[in-house]
Amino acid sequence: MILQKIQYLSDDQVSRIHEASLEILRDTGLLVRNEKARNRFAEHGCVVDHETEIVTFSADLVNKCLAMVPPEFTLHGRDAAYDVTFPREMPVIVTASSAPDIMDPVSGLERRATSGDIANIAHLVNELDGFDVFSISVLADDAPNDHFSLSRFYPALKNCLKPCRTSVIDVREAQQVLKIGELMAGSKEAFLARPFITFGYCSIVTPLTMDYDSTEMLMYFAENDIPAYGTVAPVGGAGTPLTLVGTLALINAEWLATCVLTQISKPGRQMIYNFLPVFTDMRDGSFAAGGIEAGMMNSAICQMARHYNIPAGGYLGLTNSKISDAQAGFEKGMSPLLGALSGVDYIVMGGLLDALMTFDFGQVVIDNEIALMLKRVVRGLEFSEENLAMSEIRRTGPAGMFIGDQQTLERMTKTCFLPDIADRNIRETWVDKGSTDIHTRAFEKVRAVLCQPNANAISGEIDGHIKAAFPGIVPGDSLTPEGMSAPQQARTRRQSRRSRARNN
Repeated sequence: MILQKIQYLSDDQVSRIHEASLEILRDTGLLVRNEKARNRFAEHGCVVDHETEIVTFSADLVNKCLAMVPPEFTLHGRDAAYDVTFPREMPVIVTASSAPDIMDPVSGLERRATSGDIANIAHLVNELDGFDVFSISVLADDAPNDHFSLSRFYPALKNCLKPCRTSVIDVREAQQVLKIGELMAGSKEAFLARPFITFGYCSIVTPLTMDYDSTEMLMYFAENDIPAYGTVAPVGGAGTPLTLVGTLALINAEWLATCVLTQISKPGRQMIYNFLPVFTDMRDGSFAAGGIEAGMMNSAICQMARHYNIPAGGYLGLTNSKISDAQAGFEKGMSPLLGALSGVDYIVMGGLLDALMTFDFGQVVIDNEIALMLKRVVRGLEFSEENLAMSEIRRTGPAGMFIGDQQTLERMTKTCFLPDIADRNIRETWVDKGSTDIHTRAFEKVRAVLCQPNANAISGEIDGHIKAAFPGIVPGDSLTPEGMSAPQQARTRRQSRRSRARNN
């Protein structure tokens, strides 16, 4: 493991950020649009001006609520083998979510995403070991009326055993999604025992504003003990001061306000200190999702979260690149690595291009490889007397070769990360194999998965119950995209299996 985490702030500076955030909440306060929330704040000692809708907070209340937050967070999968509780040694790595568009896996052209795309992405993500959680990657442009969120959760849950999460618009939509969970689990009681649906919401509109809808959802999830967490999403230079420290003090105040409302709604509720920090490129006002400052801010957020003994998370693998290129690679690699070295518990990074606007099937496979490398970094050197390998060094001696040693063979898949997509062949071999780039090779994995039936889809019986409960619901099936063929290697393996079956 990493023994010394990267830290930008001294202990005194962490304390000063906390104090500054308390000053903001006491002296400036928050604009709270939701009357129920304002009344709840007032009941717990906040000063509320209902005319201006401004709420101010005492330090005592903030610190009292902080002490209520559990030090761990659990997400459940449809299969319990995929449940994750963190903090843990390895970071939990998650796909990024809610892009409106997708790069069509056959034509390569950008278009609006559909529920069928969600089914296929869920099928693929279920096969990518680097990702622990499927945060539903895209919207569903084909959603029927009154089924907006249902058309996202249903194909996701139907095709993925891992924890699934995304946001919903209102309580009615949340109840629809929870009903699907109950039908899949077999009963309401079985679902509540292991609630394999997690919701998200934007807890604050920076600067210092709680809107009506997301605040309503925060309280609903807390009151009903439904797994959920909020995300603070500042835009530096527009919604925050254009300094990293000033941004940190402001968003920390916003997260603390979210913490207060969550804990006074239901004491002891799980929370993640989760954020999506980007800065404005002041040359043209663009949304710099891939800026290295996101990783730097995450490092500081990790320090604040450790100060509060609360899990830390962040959107880190974002890029402004429109295609899967070198820019996407370094923007998707640098900030998540900085976050991992800083001790982040929950990294949202997979699959999206163009500042969270577009999903790319090949990119999510590449990001899976980045995720596996991040986990190898966090695993560290694994210091032990055995790993010092003194007997091997003595046995091999000067001018010897360790490559033939039995221990070398035993460790070949443990010590070093062995990529599937990155190419390590000599140039001549690479040319013989078609001189492919990494995105082309990643698509071989996509084709290999999507050209096979999804063995992890829910049963026909359960699916029938869901379709009966929600007439007109989208099909939700993972189907091979029209015009996509299995890679030659996959076809050869299938032919070999058929041949063995005939011979047996």
